[in-house]
Amino acid sequence: MSNVKLPQKIAIFGSAFNPPSLGHLSVVQRLAHFDSVLLVPSYSHAWGKKMADFTKRCQWVKGFINDANCTNLAICLDEEMLGEDGAVTTWALLCHIQNQYPKSELTFVLGPDNFLSFSKFYRAQDILNRWNVLACPETIPVRSTEIRKRLEKGLDISDLTTPSVAASLSNTDFSVM
Repeated sequence: MSNVKLPQKIAIFGSAFNPPSLGHLSVVQRLAHFDSVLLVPSYSHAWGKKMADFTKRCQWVKGFINDANCTNLAICLDEEMLGEDGAVTTWALLCHIQNQYPKSELTFVLGPDNFLSFSKFYRAQDILNRWNVLACPETIPVRSTEIRKRLEKGLDISDLTTPSVAASLSNTDFSVM
């Protein structure tokens, strides 16, 4: 038997996580076959979507990871470093991560929002040529938008997200977004 170590399989799942939902959880739970799943909160949205503060969204993702009970999840904050001058493209992020893990096999995970608009991504064809791309729709149809709407109305969100995220969202005002 060879001592050659197979490349580490890393999934990269980027999202606004504005906030993380049970829909996001239904995606990451199906990525258990990866050695590592990097959750990448968007630093600045490529199409100008308004989001809560990056630091706050990162805190939500950390709570989400703790609640998720998936041992392969980690937060990746590299978009903050790459995005100091504006939005970060998926191409730039994947190149950056591949440079950090040169022997690893990367898979870019697309949720339903991005699947239908993937052709608009910067260098979409180059991404397809260089890395794996996995469309992984949510199996639980809970959207971050629904969480924000309920919070604006002062309604309970415990059935839409994980306990830590729900607790940290209780004092968040999304009506300004």
